[in-house]
Amino acid sequence: METKNKISQEFLEKTLHDFYCKDESCKGWETNVVTQPKAVNNIVGIGASRIAAGPGIGEVIDKSLARKIDHTILKPEATPKEVVDLCEEAKKYDFASVCVNPCHVSLCSELLQGTDVKVCTVIGFPLGATTTETKRFEAEQAIKNGAQEIDMVINIGLLKSGNYDYVFNDVNQVVLAAKRNGAVCKVILETALLSDEEKVKACIICKNAGADFVKTSTGFSKGGATAGDVALMKYVVGSSVGVKASGGIRSREDADAMIASGADRIGASASVKILLGGKSESKY
Repeated sequence: METKNKISQEFLEKTLHDFYCKDESCKGWETNVVTQPKAVNNIVGIGASRIAAGPGIGEVIDKSLARKIDHTILKPEATPKEVVDLCEEAKKYDFASVCVNPCHVSLCSELLQGTDVKVCTVIGFPLGATTTETKRFEAEQAIKNGAQEIDMVINIGLLKSGNYDYVFNDVNQVVLAAKRNGAVCKVILETALLSDEEKVKACIICKNAGADFVKTSTGFSKGGATAGDVALMKYVVGSSVGVKASGGIRSREDADAMIASGADRIGASASVKILLGGKSESKY
């Protein structure tokens, strides 16, 4: 009886395969459990209890989440080999970008040529205390080397002292350097060091200076992203400026909370773990 059921099952799967596959539509069918989920659901709904898959297939990836993630490695001891691995993971999972220190931009640009994964780098990182001229030059050089997205750190001390004209010009000069070359500019506020009033002022300055995104944190200070900060930043900048949540995001639960609060982009070194539904082991 068991053998008969197995034979019947095989015939059912072949019939369904023949029904759904016309001409070249099922070429590479063994990967369609990932690339064609609607077709697979239809097949299961009709009666198939098993779906064939090629070797290594089984990680069902949320592509919409992947395209919101900047796959990041900014630790000072990062080696070129680790950066190569980062790019390979970014290509595999189709992340929005890789975010690396400026010295690795040329390598990433070469490795990611011809893909949808962009190269992002950091400017004035992680303190934000270099001069405006230095930040502008650093941004221009990074773009020349292949960076398509720029994450600059705001001048935190001058923001806190109320020197808003300096802060505006500091941001605007990097924004202009980015815009002239078709690059995106995100501004890191380092929210853990700011009061709510200072976060609001920083967001208004960045919006007026033409920034494309405001970003919570470098990941190198005393705290990272919180859902409350993301919600506040989104409320202030509205729909015309994006919000990037970064710092301490280590699980799918963390990422979902940030997105629900208004984050348009996630910066994380634990990107693969997040995408595959891993749980957070520790928090800021």
